[in-house]
Amino acid sequence: MAYYPRLRDLREDADLTQDALVRLLEMPKTTYTNYEQGKREPPFSLIIRLAVMYNVSIDYIAGLTNNPTPPKGANR
Repeated sequence: MAYYPRLRDLREDADLTQDALVRLLEMPKTTYTNYEQGKREPPFSLIIRLAVMYNVSIDYIAGLTNNPTPPKGANR
């Protein structure tokens, strides 16, 4: 199972609590908490949504790059 430690970092950098974020995402807090803790793998659709919300690349969320900038021409 993949673990995405940047989920928490991005949320905190955006000054969002888990409660505030799950309200925006309209999902149960326990579900999102499991994603942050690596207990469940987030669906790709959520990764895309978070990348758009935080204005970072999917590769950055996945830890494949240290460059958070989304590629030019990315559909937003």
